[in-house]
Parts: sequence; structure tokens; C-alpha cells
Amino acid sequence: MPRLSGIDQSRAAPHLPAMNDILTITRCPRPFDPDKGAEVRALFPEVDSRMAELLEGTGGSSPYLAGLMAKEADWLRGALEAPRAALSAEGARLQGLDPLDPSLGSELRRGKRRMALIVALADLSGAWRLEEVTGALTDFGDLSAGVALRAGLASELKRKKLPEMTEADLDTGCGITLLAMGKMGAGELNYSSDIDLIALYDEDRFEDHREARPALIRAVRKMSSLLSEITGEGYVFRTDLRLRPDPSVTPVCVGMEAAENYYESVGRTWERAAYIKARACAGDVDRGEQFIATLRPFVWRRHLDYAAIQDAHAVRLAIRDSKGYHGPLCLPGHDMKLGRGGIREIEFFAQFHQLIAGGRDPSLRIRATVPALDRLAVTGWLPSDLATELADHYRAHREVEHRVQMINDAQTHKLPGKGEGLARLAALMGRDEAELRADLSRRLEAVHEATEAFFAPDPAAPLPPTDGPEAEEEGFDDAVLDRWHHYPALASTRAREIFSRLRPQLLAGLRRAAKPDEALQAFDGFLKGLPAGVQLFSLFEANPQLVDLICDIAGTVPDLALYLSRNSGVFDAVIGGGFFEPWPGVQALSVELAEVLAHEADYETRLDAARRWAKEWHFRIGVHHLRGLIAPEEAGAEYAGLAEAVLQGVWPVVQEEFARRHGPAPGRGAVVMGMGSLGAGRLNARSDLDLIVIYDADGQDSSEGRRPLPARVYYSRLTQALVTALSAPMAQGRLYEVDMRLRPSGNQGPVATSWPAYRSYQTESAWTWEHLALTRARVIAGPAALAADVMAFRAGIVSQGRDKGAVLREVAEMRRRILVAKGAGAPWEVKVGWGRNQEIELMAQAGGLIAGDPEGWIADGLQLAVGSGWMREEERAHLSDTYRLLWSIGQVGKLLSDHRLDPATIGEGGRALLLRDTCAESMEALDARFEAATQRAGEMISQVLEREAAPPQAPEEESDER
Repeated sequence: MPRLSGIDQSRAAPHLPAMNDILTITRCPRPFDPDKGAEVRALFPEVDSRMAELLEGTGGSSPYLAGLMAKEADWLRGALEAPRAALSAEGARLQGLDPLDPSLGSELRRGKRRMALIVALADLSGAWRLEEVTGALTDFGDLSAGVALRAGLASELKRKKLPEMTEADLDTGCGITLLAMGKMGAGELNYSSDIDLIALYDEDRFEDHREARPALIRAVRKMSSLLSEITGEGYVFRTDLRLRPDPSVTPVCVGMEAAENYYESVGRTWERAAYIKARACAGDVDRGEQFIATLRPFVWRRHLDYAAIQDAHAVRLAIRDSKGYHGPLCLPGHDMKLGRGGIREIEFFAQFHQLIAGGRDPSLRIRATVPALDRLAVTGWLPSDLATELADHYRAHREVEHRVQMINDAQTHKLPGKGEGLARLAALMGRDEAELRADLSRRLEAVHEATEAFFAPDPAAPLPPTDGPEAEEEGFDDAVLDRWHHYPALASTRAREIFSRLRPQLLAGLRRAAKPDEALQAFDGFLKGLPAGVQLFSLFEANPQLVDLICDIAGTVPDLALYLSRNSGVFDAVIGGGFFEPWPGVQALSVELAEVLAHEADYETRLDAARRWAKEWHFRIGVHHLRGLIAPEEAGAEYAGLAEAVLQGVWPVVQEEFARRHGPAPGRGAVVMGMGSLGAGRLNARSDLDLIVIYDADGQDSSEGRRPLPARVYYSRLTQALVTALSAPMAQGRLYEVDMRLRPSGNQGPVATSWPAYRSYQTESAWTWEHLALTRARVIAGPAALAADVMAFRAGIVSQGRDKGAVLREVAEMRRRILVAKGAGAPWEVKVGWGRNQEIELMAQAGGLIAGDPEGWIADGLQLAVGSGWMREEERAHLSDTYRLLWSIGQVGKLLSDHRLDPATIGEGGRALLLRDTCAESMEALDARFEAATQRAGEMISQVLEREAAPPQAPEEESDER
């Protein structure tokens, strides 16, 4: 691949690596005009026959290239031997010119002629692939723009119109950056392309940028004139500066701050699409790339952006209307770029798929068209065969476009309209005219069919059959349907248009619910809570399976439907790929979250990204449970695994932000220990997190930073920062509620416990219940060495074993106090009360603590109790069965609502879910089973404690007789 000297290749277009610098001929044009071809061949008598054939065919079919070969014959002889080296030398020559040299324009035009000639021959001969051809054209565009800008600025410096700048500032454009847009930005310039540039200046480079602004504007105008002006020696590049913000009222060079404000306030979808390909190509390149980075939120939306499809289709229709490109395909005069099935169709297809998903997946933010298609296929957004087919058509279309432009150096994309034009084109391509016509027609129709289905699908296709408008609404409450028109989601005309197409499918889905009226009310709550509708309705229209899902949720989990109305972005996860695949595990989740956070620039956006990510996975678990893909126990493990991954991802982010102000953590750092249900790996859909933070300052008194803190204060505030990061209600909601009452000394103790103090407390002061809690304790996040020490210490505490009677007496007393304080338990209460799960957990923890087994939990702990001889097998079996039953009921209850479970209020769908997960035949049977199981469990626990926790008898005193 040619490399033009002086270009920063790290910023340049995505070119292929250089290959052997030999013009290998694999194909040849035919001379349409044999006499002209013979004239050109006679100019190079020294070349071999194969090269002579290439030159003859080229000159005999392209009057423009024939003229270039005659004008640059001496230079071409050497360039044919090593075309890449020749281009590189030409670039070095141009960059070495004095920017104030009056002949600079002439030399740039000479360079353009030479570049156009050698690139054309490398293209026509098959020696270079499309990417090498367009890359060489783009490289020269970058170089020319940079040289011309330097000339314009040098003139202003000479006139002392930029007093704050010196000649050294020319290397960074004196504050100006040129953004290459469109094909130039993507490294895809066509053969006779104009170049789309946006000229911006950095206001911060000047004390008063308003004084420098006129000189900067003149410099950009001179650059444009130097490139675009047609002289007797031709032109360099037609230069288009109209892609800048609001070009009808802004000068050719715009301040960066003003541009950023424009895009944030009134930027349009087509401008978002344009910035997919934007690249800083000259001037202050680094500052230009920084500017592009600031526009990332404008270009790449947080959620799947299906509303962009309609915008894209509107642009396509506007192009067709303005150009008159309607009706069937007719090859003569057909526009290979803008016409039916043309290049723009493929580019739009790739770009708007990128806009839809690129906000969520940074790997899709690719400038070039073919690599973008490839990546869309890899990530599952396009079928791989379709991506391959469109890439093949794109390459073929671009080749035809280049040949059309080579004939007369015309900036046209239209096939010859009459006479022998197509025959000349076929000759330049070395193809039969009839075969070329057939191939062009086939490809153009194939592209049109593939892309039209995306931009303008049949709106009736996804809708179920109905018997008319009345049938759609039959049986539903008219008052509910009528008030939909007044909701914010349907305030805009566009939202109402899309929703009207969705309405039949939605109502049909709600009618299939067990209780259609309940489902309608739940969907009404969902619709009422939507702040806007266009984006989500577009998402539904493009993905009809989401309509079925929301109807399913509304018919079963109304509370989840209400949640979705306020967090509709989680629907993205359903179509983001892999939504219904098996659970990946905590490690995979941690890696995924780390990648998500790595793409965010600052603390708040990282936390927001973590919240969005966690909500999507939380939603996924709930849907899997709802659809019966996982059992309640599996859902509990997945909710816990998600919380673990969140802590592992957020804890380092919190520490990094805290260290920015107060320095790195003193000593060995801090670990986060999960207690209770989190430590046991069992959470429900609405669990809070029981956490303890343990730190080891390792003798270091304070941190070392801009605002150092004593170690104790450092870790206390760091812990508070973690709690805030997890529980503060932000724009994206909150991650988790946090409970730290299980730390040493409870609410009276410090929020972060030092490692020596923790060891001392557990060995000298801890209550039995705190050692029982250790059976479920587990380090979730933090430095590995400290985590290993903490877990080894915890295992040592539990492994000591305990006197059975002493532990069970403590358990009995704890049970008594809870029953006095909380009562025997409300109906359908699964956690606290007689024979409920809290009591069973206490017995299981006692089993692990008495046996000295730090890994025992619930079933394992109860089995350990049997093994230790203080629980009977039938007692263990019933307690285990009761625990599973109550866990299933509780998991369903928390999925359905944040309130206490009441079968009378959860709807028919909720009751059906409850019966499915408990394998009960009816609610009456489940109620009876619940009461019998908990009553019997409570009695068994009492029997065990009465039997095994009796205080030891004092030894009888010996009688005097003895």
C-alpha cells in the first residue's frame, strides 16, 4: 500500500499494510480506440509486452489517462518500476515545498496528475485491491489539505494577522483542525472525488479568539481555493466545506465550542451518521480527535436507536425526489452512487445499523463500509451471508464508479447515457458489454431488494390478522383505550403513526393473556409511564418479538411492566444478541462489565454505564424466570452472581476516583465481604446487599495524595463512596440498597473495619450469632492477598467447632426474641415467622458452626446437623423441602411486586406463575401446603432445640455417706 511521506499514519485512513512494490498485472483493459491506444503504446517502447498491453488498453479507452501518460511519460517510466516508492517520493517532494512559494498550486496539481495516473494503472491492472486504491487517493487528499492549509496560514502569519502564533505553530494548524468527512474520513475516496472537510478552530489557543477569527477564515478560504481552482494544469480536489454546522449562516471556519453546542442542541440524524466517518486529517490532529470524542454521546446513543431508520428512509426519499430517481431500473444514465441499488444504499445500510447499535457496542464504530459490514455480521446484527453479499456488491459498484470517472476525470457517478459510452466502459474494464450490462442489473436489483427491506419494510407484515378495527378492541375497556391518546408517549405525530401500526398486534397479544383485562391495565400503566414513544415504538416495530414479550410481562408481572416504562432501554438487551442463551457465569460477567466501563471517560458515566448494564442483566434474569427457562433457585444464584460481578466492577472504579483526590489506598487495600444471602449466593429480584468492608493499612498512617487522609478516615470515606455509588438514585436508577449492620459492633461500629480490629473482635468479642453469620460470609471484591487472608481467618473461626448445647441454646434464644418482636408470621410471609426460612437458615448455620465446616449452607448445613447427631433425617428432609417451597414462593413474589405476596392481588398471570414454580394444582392446595409445611417445620425446630439445647445438669453432690 502506498505511504505518502509525512502523513501521520496512525490518524490516516485504515489502509492495508504495504506489499511488494511491483506492478503485477492480473487483468487488462481493451483499447476502445485502437489508434489512440497505439499512440500511447509508442510512448513507452522500452516496456515489456504485458505492460505495453496495459498502457495501450488504458490510453485507448480513457482520453483523460491518455493525456496524463503523454504529459508525465518521463516520470511514469520510473514509477512503473516501483509505484509505492514513487508515490512516497512525490509526497515528500510536495511537503518539502515552501508554503509561500507562488508555484505551490502548480506543484500540487502536478502531484495530483502523477498520483491519479499511477493509481489508475495499479487499479486497472488488478495490482491493488479496492482498499489500496481508495487508501492512496485518501492519503493524497490528506497531504494536499495539509499542505494547502499550511500555505493559507503561512500567508496570514507573514501579514502578522496571527500575532499569538509563530512559524512553529504551523505544525498544529495554528489552532485549526480539518475534519475529513464522508469517503475521505473513511479512507474511501473515489477516483475523481471531491473532498468533504469541516474546518474548526480551538478557541483556547487564543487569548481572544475573536481577533484571530478573520485570519483563520481567510486561511481556510485560501486553502479551499488552492485545492479547488481549475487552471490550465487542472485542479487538486474540489473541496466542499458545507458539512459544517449550519453552513448557511456560519463562516467556513467554526469555533469548536460553538460547533459542539450546535450538535448538542440541534444536530440532526444525518449529521450523526456523517460523524461515523469523521477523522482529523490535517492541522491540529490531536485536538481534532479530542473534539470528535466529545461528540460521542451525540453520535452514539445509549440505547438501540431504531428511530434512526425512519430518519434514514426520509433522507433516501428526499434524494430520490430531488434527483427524480423513481421507477424501474434503466442502466443508461443510472447513478451508481445515488440511484436504485447504488453505493449510497449500501453505505446507509451499514451506517444506520451502526447508529442503531454502536452506542452499546463500541466495536461497531468503524469508519469504512466493508469492515463495518463484517463487524455487524460478527456481532450478530447482520446475517453473515448478507454482509458478504453486500460487501461484494460494494466492491463491484466502486470499481465501476472508478472506471466511469477515469474516462474523462469527471466527478460523476452516472453510467454513460447514450451512444457508445457503455461499450467504452466495458472496454476499460476488460469485459464484454452484454455481460457487464447483465451483471450491473443483477447487482443493482439485489442491493435494492436487500436494503429496501430494512429501510421501508411492509408495515403490515408483522401484524396479526384481525376482523377489522372493531375486532381489535372488542372486549376491552373503551375508557382505557381512549385515554392512550393523551399520554406523553403519543404526543408527537410520528409516535402516533408508529403506534397505530403496532396497535393491532399489541391488542392481540394482550387478548391472549390469562386475564386480558388485567393485562390491559398493566400495559396501560406501562404506556402511561413512558416519557416518550418514538424510540421505543420504532424498536417494537423493527423487532415484533418485543411486542409479544411486553404483552407477556403485562399479563403476568404488572409491576415489571411499570418498571419497564421507566427503564425501557433494557429492551435493548433482548435484541442485543445472546439474550436467551444460558447464564455465562460470574467471571464472564465481570469481564464484560470491565469492558463496558473501560469505554467510559469519567466517574459518573462509568457508574451510569454500570447501572444500565446491571439493569439489563437483572431484566434478563427476570424474563428467564418468567418464561420458565430457569427455576427459582437458579434465579437466586444468578441474581447473586450479578451482584458479585457489579461489586467486582464498581469497587475498582470507586477506588480510582477516590485515589484521584486522596492518593492510592494506604497499605494492602480493602476487601468487600458479602454477608447473608449475598454471601450464600442466593438473592431475589429485590434483595439488598449485606456488606462488610475490611481494610489493612499495614502500618501506613495516611494516604499520599493531593489531599491526604489518615488511614482510618480514608477507608471510612472510601466505604461511604462505595455505598453511595451502589445506592444513590441517579438518572439510570440505583444499583442496590446496601445494609452494613452485620459489621462488627453493628451500627455503632465504623463503616470500615481494620484487619487487626476485625481479627480481634471475632476472636474476643463476637456474639454467637455473628459466628453463625460467618458461615455465609464470602469476600466478593478486593486485592487477592488480603482476600485470601480474610477467608482463611474466617475458615479458621468456623472450623474450631462449637459445643452443640451452647450454640443451640443461643439459637433458641434468638428464635424466641424474633418471634416476640415479629410474631409468628403473616400469611404468605416466607422469611420471618414460625417455621419460615429465617428459622431454617439459623438451624443450617448452626449445623455448619457446630460441625466446624465453613462451607456448609442450608442443605449442607442441615446435613451436617444430621452428621453431628443432633438432627434426625426426617427433620432434615422436611426442613429442606419447606425451605425450597418457601424460597420458590418468595422468589416469585419478589419478581411480581415489592409488596408482601398476596395471591388475591397478583392477577391470574401471577398466580399461574406461582403454581408453575411450586408444582401446585391450585392456590387453595398451595395455601394448605404452605400452612402445613411451616407449621410442621416450626414444631420440628422446637423439638430439636428442646431435645438438644437443654442446659447441662449440674453434677449431684456426694452424700456424707459417700
